[in-house]
Amino acid sequence: MLLTRLSVRDPLTGWPAGLPPVRHLAEHGLRFSAPVTFLVGENGSGKSTIIEAIADACKVNSEGGKAGTRYANTGPATALGEALDAEFTAEGLRLTRGPRLKRRSFFFRAETLINLGRAVSGLPGYWTEHPDRQSHGEGFLTVLESMVSGPGIYLMDEPEAALSFTSCLRLMGLMDRAAAKGAQIICATHSPILSGLPGAQILELGDDGIHPVEWDELQVVDHFRRYLAKPGFYLRYALDE
Repeated sequence: MLLTRLSVRDPLTGWPAGLPPVRHLAEHGLRFSAPVTFLVGENGSGKSTIIEAIADACKVNSEGGKAGTRYANTGPATALGEALDAEFTAEGLRLTRGPRLKRRSFFFRAETLINLGRAVSGLPGYWTEHPDRQSHGEGFLTVLESMVSGPGIYLMDEPEAALSFTSCLRLMGLMDRAAAKGAQIICATHSPILSGLPGAQILELGDDGIHPVEWDELQVVDHFRRYLAKPGFYLRYALDE
């Protein structure tokens, strides 16, 4: 493990203090227990807010990018990031706070990836393929396969956004191989495929805060199963009759 625990050192006011998972983090802290952790929850539950704050703690800009390079994005920390305390192991501190060129942290943020790719593709320490010459999903995999390898902290915010079923399986394999080589991955996702990675810690975010769950108990897994078995049950509420 590289990052072991999160806590909030200063009282939070305003947004995002009112989000139940953020309030839970402020009151109880959050401990990581496996090399791969998934944050799963509905839109607006606070997954991205927490991932962005972790990026701030790892000295990666919350807009996404790579730590320890002059090409990294710069900007102020998020409100939660400014108040967050992160507990690292000695190796985690070396990889996030050590000499600039030896830092190994990367934040894959689906929302800003295209702009990042256009800015840094071909630069030293990044990937060579330009995103405009690939499909959306191919570009995602190019970045992930280039940046997620070996010891380091890798943060991901909805990496499945452009991926097909088989590409999600490919990403799952990449996560597993990276974790076996000393990586720690924290991923915010809606994907029942990715979150099924064996041995991963799964934290579900909702109105009752943040709670560890088994994959079989995830609401999103239950919904997918029910929809595939009987889509009409959902469609009668989603479609106008």
